[in-house]
Amino acid sequence: MNSPTATSSAELRIVGAAPPVSSARLAKATGKPVQVIWDREEEFFYDSFRPAAVVKIRAGISADGKIVSWDYAVVGAGNRNAEQFYDVPNHRTTSAGEWGGGNPPGMHPFAVGPWRAPSVNTNTFARESHIDMLATKAGMDAVQFRLKNLTDKRMIRVLQTATGKFGWKPAKAPSGRGVGVSCGVYSGTYVAMCAEVAVNKATGKVQVKRLVQAQDQGVTVSPDGTRQQMEGCMTMGLGYALTEEVRFKDGAVLSKSFADYEIPRFSWLPKIETVIIDNPELAAQGCGEPPMINMGAVIANAIYDAVGVRMLQLPMTPERILAELKKA
Repeated sequence: MNSPTATSSAELRIVGAAPPVSSARLAKATGKPVQVIWDREEEFFYDSFRPAAVVKIRAGISADGKIVSWDYAVVGAGNRNAEQFYDVPNHRTTSAGEWGGGNPPGMHPFAVGPWRAPSVNTNTFARESHIDMLATKAGMDAVQFRLKNLTDKRMIRVLQTATGKFGWKPAKAPSGRGVGVSCGVYSGTYVAMCAEVAVNKATGKVQVKRLVQAQDQGVTVSPDGTRQQMEGCMTMGLGYALTEEVRFKDGAVLSKSFADYEIPRFSWLPKIETVIIDNPELAAQGCGEPPMINMGAVIANAIYDAVGVRMLQLPMTPERILAELKKA
């Protein structure tokens, strides 16, 4: 903590104060307006973080490509939208620990808190990555496999709308094209997304070239506002999928600035296309967070289609992709 510096008779400014030293308490003690300022390193140290999580899935498919069993266990992230929406006769979903106050003591050695679409980003990434793995195991195209295992008409509609807009051509992955698909549900809204990526095998760097998303949020009150939310979520989602990671060691936060914690830049942005499916029979549902839940899985699935390596950890940094390429 730096020493207080009085800048005027009417203002006391505390630079680098720790959280217990609140501006309200200081103002009450001094009888003067007080501003508490953290530097960037302190912000990273005292912040709360999206919880670390582990998801384990065991599933079985029949000879004709139907999912016959699904056993899903998530630890740490919470169970929001962990339940799968595919037509599976034998399924189980279990969860230990929530992203909020439900975590057992000691599960996370740091404060955890909500990050856009809490739990759902993690659960969608795990489920839709595994669905793609099953499609490959069945020797089927990823979209055809999903349609074969769906009876939910809303999900079928958004999936067909997204793939139709994208111009999806069926092929067994990895095809070398670098295309992926993912579906999800959050806050009453159904979303499906397609992506096209390019992977530099020498550096492990991923370039997302195109994103197409279809969204059914019930009745749409503001189409322009919805498109802005969709485009913003997809842009923000590039970060959690590819770069955003806080690293720790021996109780210290190693990520101390945005030089270490890289967020999306305008130079990253792919071609983004959105399709709003107006569903006037259903009241307006959530719009601000559902558009981003597919980003991790759709990019992971596209990476697999491009170079044949399955990324199972977020973010999918160049270092992690290179390590998987070397294994392959």
